[in-house]
Amino acid sequence: MSQTHYRNCNLCEAMCGLEIRLENDQISSIAGDKNDTFSRGHICPKAVALKDIYEDPNRLRTPVKRTPEGWQKISWEEAMDAVVEGIQRSQAQYGHNAVGLYQGNPSIHNLGTIMNSPAFAKALRSKNLFSATSTDQLPHHFASWQLFGHPLLVPIPDIDHTQFMLIIGGNPIASNGSMMTVPDVAKRLRAIQERGGKVVVVDPRRTETAEKADQHFFIRPNADVLLLLAMVQTLFAEGLVNLGHLAEFTDGVTELQDACTAYTPEKVAAATGISAAAIRQLTREFAQAESAVAYGRVGVSTQVYGGLCQWLIDALNILTGNLDKKGGAMFTQPAVDFIARGKYEKRFGRWHSRVRGLPESLGELPVAALAEEILTPGEGQIRTLITSCGNPVLSTPNGAQVDKALASLDFMVSIDIYINETTRHAHIILPPATGLEVSHYDLTFHVLAVRNTAKYSPPLFEKAPDARHDYEIYQELAHRLSGNTEPFQAEPPEEKLDLGLRFGPYALSLDQLKENPHGIDLGPLQACLPQRLFIPDKRIPLAPANFLQDLSRVDQLLAPTHSVHEFPFLLIGRRHLRDNNSWMHNASRLMRGRNRCTLQMHPDDAAQLRLANQQVVKVSSRVGEIELPLEISAEIMPGVVCMPHGYGHARAGVQLDVAKQYAGVSINDLTDEFVLDDLTGNAAFSGVRVNVESKVESTISTF
Repeated sequence: MSQTHYRNCNLCEAMCGLEIRLENDQISSIAGDKNDTFSRGHICPKAVALKDIYEDPNRLRTPVKRTPEGWQKISWEEAMDAVVEGIQRSQAQYGHNAVGLYQGNPSIHNLGTIMNSPAFAKALRSKNLFSATSTDQLPHHFASWQLFGHPLLVPIPDIDHTQFMLIIGGNPIASNGSMMTVPDVAKRLRAIQERGGKVVVVDPRRTETAEKADQHFFIRPNADVLLLLAMVQTLFAEGLVNLGHLAEFTDGVTELQDACTAYTPEKVAAATGISAAAIRQLTREFAQAESAVAYGRVGVSTQVYGGLCQWLIDALNILTGNLDKKGGAMFTQPAVDFIARGKYEKRFGRWHSRVRGLPESLGELPVAALAEEILTPGEGQIRTLITSCGNPVLSTPNGAQVDKALASLDFMVSIDIYINETTRHAHIILPPATGLEVSHYDLTFHVLAVRNTAKYSPPLFEKAPDARHDYEIYQELAHRLSGNTEPFQAEPPEEKLDLGLRFGPYALSLDQLKENPHGIDLGPLQACLPQRLFIPDKRIPLAPANFLQDLSRVDQLLAPTHSVHEFPFLLIGRRHLRDNNSWMHNASRLMRGRNRCTLQMHPDDAAQLRLANQQVVKVSSRVGEIELPLEISAEIMPGVVCMPHGYGHARAGVQLDVAKQYAGVSINDLTDEFVLDDLTGNAAFSGVRVNVESKVESTISTF
């Protein structure tokens, strides 16, 4: 019997519509849905992995507990009893903060998790909450909170209408967009050029996106803030500031001008690697374009000046009148508008971590503090940890220390479908039904999309009778930890989703979405300021004190360095279209081809060190060292080296058969938990100082 199923792929942010064909209840093909109102038939290689995940023999389907004899299957009743007992025992003996929670990136890709994990976190009554947010996009949220009054009111590039797109530290052709939900981004970028516009990329590496751009500028890692300051200075110096309708409700323009006056293009040219003439020309073209938008992503967020960079990117869009303007940076109007129910309030720095005093953000502590909060004795020490669809051993700074910390816990629980580098330390693993077994609606990514749409995806397959959905797991744990004595009854997420749709700006219903399997198009992004602002007086404070004070750190980038550094290279990460952090490496069809876990280095640097292509080299930093093959490439600027993240699957106890064949090494065995963006607490993965040497030489030198 043949059957066709339509759904959104939930493996990344792009929300690509899929057409899945079944023959006798077996998947025969996965293709792009040409009638999807948003993705228009686009599909990337990752979508086929939905079949691989569903059929993966390594995927856990029942709870397991770790015993001296190995992993043992147990019933849900036994597992839930053990989890609740372990949490309560730890908190009864050591206090509420003795229990910590880490939530990984896939949390926001799953409807049941994103809707129900907050209640579970609240039931823990602990301040030791962590997530992948502080390894990724925290500077975006901080800037949006400061400028617009809500951390999720993030400006989105109106890519389908802009005439000039400046991309700094982003590679959307490989990522399918990030903090910018945009399927088929390559075609949309090409459309800018076809209508006479221009695409410019600024990045230390000539990325896949830079290859397709009209212009690419190499820039030294961490120097983006200097480029942005010089561009703002040029806007003022050359009379290019034109706020347009934003002038009626924007304050702090003069204060920003004063703060940037000293950062002329000439002053920053050497430190950035971009000439003063090029900086001025780029600024003029941006300001004089019919419409323009600046967009910065991982390269500018996950560095020591991440907060300043995102603020200055917003400032560029505001000073040129391109915020809240067609073809500029705009705000979405999602069908489920959970932002609208928010309010302006303090969301950062309300408490601090116990050991280092790092500030809280959005109810969480920086994940760079996780290991030390486990390893450091004293009141408030984390002794029990719950991880949810996350792999901090591979995805957070100084992964080796995180590994050591997890091994020391009294009790650990993982809500996950795999035994991976992190969950191998758990005492109990609770595996939820996943992927094609669950319904889906993208609550978060509709808020970040380049067009307003709505789409609901029903499950393709029924979950096994003895399996549980993520919402059932979270709801029962929250129910029991809250001391509720009433009989537990799970509530599917569809009930609240339907309410959110009905009370949303378009008054839709879940039934309407079910009747439209290709999605409903709700139109392009629209101007909405100042009404959409959450700041009480409905004005934009362009020069918040937090940012002005943080500028004092920037001048160290301009100080000349004459000594030879112990770690002379700056390490950056990279992403591949068929990679998705650490959790897609067990899909065999995504891992085919040449080895992707290599260290890229410029030919001049390789020649100076007398290194050969594909030679195994040792890379070391303050926190550790790894060995991997060298890939000599002119696509990386001199003085910079580059490797992918998410690898490192050779650790003992990992039960990922395919991933272990392509184990690679982890970039986060080099990244430093003490190198952060001081303003936001976000981890700094870009611009890590490392040394590179021949593996043979390093061996000889030890004798």
